[in-house]
Amino acid sequence: MELYVSEFSKYVIALLITLYTYECFAVFRYEEEGERSGIYTRQNLLMFALHFSCFLVICFETGDITYLFFYAFQQIVLYAVIVLYRMLYPGSNRLVVNNMCMLLAIGFCILTRLDMNKAIKQFIIASGSLVIALVIPFFVHKFKFLKKLKWVYVIVGILALSVVMILGQTTYGSKLSYSIAGITFQPSEFVKILFVFYVASALYESHGFFEVFTTAVAAGAHVIVLVISKDLGSALIFFVVYVLMVFVASQNYFYLLAGIFGGAGAAYIAYSVFAHVQVRVQAWKDPWSVIDSAGYQITQSLFAISSGGWFGLGLCKGTPEAIPFVEADFIFSAIAEEFGIIFAVCLILICVSCFIMFMNISVQLNDKFYQLTAFGLGITYIFQVFLTIGGGTKFIPLTGVTLPFISYGGSSVLTTLIMFAVIEGLCMIRLDEKEQLRLARARKKKKRSALAGGGHRTGIDALTEDDLQEAAMSAGDIIEYKE
Repeated sequence: MELYVSEFSKYVIALLITLYTYECFAVFRYEEEGERSGIYTRQNLLMFALHFSCFLVICFETGDITYLFFYAFQQIVLYAVIVLYRMLYPGSNRLVVNNMCMLLAIGFCILTRLDMNKAIKQFIIASGSLVIALVIPFFVHKFKFLKKLKWVYVIVGILALSVVMILGQTTYGSKLSYSIAGITFQPSEFVKILFVFYVASALYESHGFFEVFTTAVAAGAHVIVLVISKDLGSALIFFVVYVLMVFVASQNYFYLLAGIFGGAGAAYIAYSVFAHVQVRVQAWKDPWSVIDSAGYQITQSLFAISSGGWFGLGLCKGTPEAIPFVEADFIFSAIAEEFGIIFAVCLILICVSCFIMFMNISVQLNDKFYQLTAFGLGITYIFQVFLTIGGGTKFIPLTGVTLPFISYGGSSVLTTLIMFAVIEGLCMIRLDEKEQLRLARARKKKKRSALAGGGHRTGIDALTEDDLQEAAMSAGDIIEYKE
């Protein structure tokens, strides 16, 4: 019986994740959230079915029915999040919420299979973080002064990173975290968000050479502190986010080219200075030559991915424990081994759909500060996904960053939830802007009707432009309106 359940479940789970992924992109056929309600409902049903299927298989494979109690708690939390977001924020983007819950569910499933204790810790941290994430959209929507705090973001960010550099705990040669009252934090995860807010607040009004230069100095300070701490993965994320945000703000290809060449030079210097970077590059170039040492992780990761096939070996059928730190750096390899390549590709596509929605929200915002914020958070998220999966599949050298929502790590989960919550707050701001423009157009139409009989055609357009400028300013930016 267990054999039949395990084999049949592989195809069911692959089908469920494929259908869910299809719905992630079907959403973009419609512009309004109301037109997407049927898609979102189907996504919820598919997510809950997949979540239940995974835990049912774990129970059959382990013979321990208590896993179902853990599943029940997860289901309650995920369902509550979906309902509360709809109740508290009717204007929220449900694809972002659904994907957030789906990725969390996948993370709970694979962590439960790998290490029950770590899965329980992750669930507790995620539950508390979800409570925090529920209130963040309100503050982002109401607090209009966030764009005025650029120096606060810089000072807090550099201080937090400096504390780790001086007092942090050393983990495999890098200073990544420090503890307060027994609770361990990784400040670089939180500073990513502050950094995005800083660059957006520095460039939303002007993106001339002086502004770009001052932000470059501040960004360089962040990166230097991270390099000294040997947290090179986070340093790379900060650098890429900065270069792309400057390029989008200025539309100047010189800055983009300067960033590319500067990054290449910095990578060469890092390779020359840091021994552990040389080890990782060697393991990337030819892991088989150092399979007994530096290449052991990546070779085991490649073995796991290749052994999974299209539909995977099945939950609890593989040997992901053979990969050191599989629950953090190489969790994608464990997913590919036991869930299969189809599932792994769909997981990547779900992350990509989140990124596309972030960009979609960004381009629909009128306020430059909020545009840049949404863009920066989207780049931060997708680039971290790229680094984690790229490192585990030998596409790029290993950087040691976690896969958002999936990998074990409380700071990573909390930070990513905050990022998604900020995006929901920006969705509410976008609705405010649309409403302001609708009212401005209504006033224009009313004034045209009132003045058309008086022959004052010259004054109509001027009055209309003033109305539209005022409406856009109240939404957060000045936009141009052309008849």
